[in-house]
Amino acid sequence: MDHRFQDKKYRLADFHKEVAVRCPSCHRKAIATVDYEQKKAKMICSYCGHLETKETLLNHLGMLDYFETSANVYFDAELWYLYPFKDDYFFAYNHSHLIYLEQYIGSKLREHKNRTHFTLLEKLPKFYHEAKNRESLLKLIEKLKRK
Repeated sequence: MDHRFQDKKYRLADFHKEVAVRCPSCHRKAIATVDYEQKKAKMICSYCGHLETKETLLNHLGMLDYFETSANVYFDAELWYLYPFKDDYFFAYNHSHLIYLEQYIGSKLREHKNRTHFTLLEKLPKFYHEAKNRESLLKLIEKLKRK
């Protein structure tokens, strides 16, 4: 693992258009995607062929609208890369998100230039940042990559 990490200033939204989810039919990895312009979301499982499409119309706090959120939300689908960690949960939307987190967590030198308070890394729960959790989190990430 490289010991230097340079923040690419990704936001969580940079990863949520294509989300690995648990297939509601066979419980294996499926992919949920969303196209905000077309106002459509799709979930497809390459294992069992489960296919589902929906409009992105959601009811949030009593307000019905076309909200832009992570693709899994439109199907109420469980994230594939989700695992309990202490009193919280570690999660990643997709493989790219998982690798980005792995690079960050595995680095001993973390460079953050021109912080904006909107980046993914700035919004992570404290346990992602703590050196005492590094080894355990990296093992967890390896387990999720093999899942």
